[in-house]
Amino acid sequence: MKKLFVGNIPHSTTEAELRTLFEPHGAIEQVSIVTDRDTGRSRGFAFVEMTDSAEAEKAIAALNGKELGGRALNINEARPKTDRGGPPRGGRSSGGSGGGGGRDDYRGHARQPREPRW
Repeated sequence: MKKLFVGNIPHSTTEAELRTLFEPHGAIEQVSIVTDRDTGRSRGFAFVEMTDSAEAEKAIAALNGKELGGRALNINEARPKTDRGGPPRGGRSSGGSGGGGGRDDYRGHARQPREPRW
């Protein structure tokens, strides 16, 4: 089984349309359009799983660059998801922003406790 990445699809594309586009090139195991978690709208790419690797290669050769809804499709073998690093989305980074140092900058040491105010 081979998983294909299908990029630059129109946001209005349905899984049925993608299945219809790929079926002439081989047996389809699964089609999944990636949607935005907040809005539910298509993010403009999908994954198509084909049962035979040779048929998947033929589909890539035949469909990569083909227009769908006025957009040229970008099709290739899906790569495993990698950790892009950096802070989590919406979170704050733990590092300072270079130079200067502020009042809380202890140069890598734990924050110093304050004396009581009484």
